[in-house]
Amino acid sequence: MDFNNTKIAFQDKSKVDLRRAKLLFKTIEKPWMVKMGKVLLQFALKTRLPIGWAIKPTIYKHFVGGETIEKCQPVVERLEKSNVKAILDYSVEGTSSEEGINNAFQETLNSIENAGKHANIPFAVFKPTAMIDVRVLRKFSFNEKVDEKDEAQYKAFADRVDKMSEAAARNNVRLLIDAEDYWYQKAIDDVVESMMEKYNKNEVVVFNTLQMYRTDRLDYLKNLIQKARDGKFYAGVKFVRGAYMEKERDRAEKEGYPSPINPDKESTDKMYNDALRVSMENIDILNIFNGTHNEDSSLLLAKLMEEQGIKKDDSRLYFSQLYGMSDHISYNLAASGYNVAKYIPYGPVRHVAPYLIRRAEENTSVAGQTGRELSLILKEQKRRKSE
Repeated sequence: MDFNNTKIAFQDKSKVDLRRAKLLFKTIEKPWMVKMGKVLLQFALKTRLPIGWAIKPTIYKHFVGGETIEKCQPVVERLEKSNVKAILDYSVEGTSSEEGINNAFQETLNSIENAGKHANIPFAVFKPTAMIDVRVLRKFSFNEKVDEKDEAQYKAFADRVDKMSEAAARNNVRLLIDAEDYWYQKAIDDVVESMMEKYNKNEVVVFNTLQMYRTDRLDYLKNLIQKARDGKFYAGVKFVRGAYMEKERDRAEKEGYPSPINPDKESTDKMYNDALRVSMENIDILNIFNGTHNEDSSLLLAKLMEEQGIKKDDSRLYFSQLYGMSDHISYNLAASGYNVAKYIPYGPVRHVAPYLIRRAEENTSVAGQTGRELSLILKEQKRRKSE
């Protein structure tokens, strides 16, 4: 397996696709361009200026599957030809309004039902903060004083998660529950664990997500494994490095509590890889969803599987990257026979704009991310010219 094999990595990309991706990543590699674009986009959203004409054929087309579940189907089918599975992620930013919460809940149920009809969509996913007022999550996470209204909202949140978990089990779909800010995560963990106890008795239906840049997540993983053994249920864990580092550190400093984030990238890399090792030692009780754009962590899991004699297509283990990023990892793993699924965001252009801003900022801030994408695109363009 060679992550530098660009023929495999870009096998479903046309010359036009590669040129568009090259222009996009050349733009994203300039921090000042991303900052300016963010300001202009936020102004356009606030003043309701039309933005689709500029975004849809460029950054939206690269990172988003479509506006609806149905419009994502061509992307799902294209991935299937390369043995890459799909996860449709409704990426509209949630609101605390009753209407916003109900919309997110119904759309997630729709995505679960849709996944049940398509073998190439083995997972569904949702963002917990789209299903409840985040102020309630904070109160329960920090054991703050709550009133009857808070209790009712938290119960309604748990009921929604229960209904989505039941729908996933009924449709033979696995449900990924995204991680959130440190402030909210404890209340989410409690609900997710209760769903695991209820629905993961015979196989894994419900997955929790662990952000391994947090100092406590390796210990949390070990405790979860013990709970699963004691409670006689299976644990499902999706691993990511983390998405809110700067915000978490700033908040901890302002609020006067110790930062929950590891001090440096090396610490996070070590904790992430240690979590994979611990999980593989407990693969009899745990399913692994390896959500990373890191080549070393991807190769490590493949190596651990080989050492333990686990087949590449064992359904307990999945590799995953975001749509529009790290195709050199996704497609080469899939070509080698591993289970790979791309996270495919979808939603109306205007409502998905905040997600697109985060993707642009992530590619700018993560050391080497944009440069790596660009170098591989240029390599593939050169290879095609020489054919």
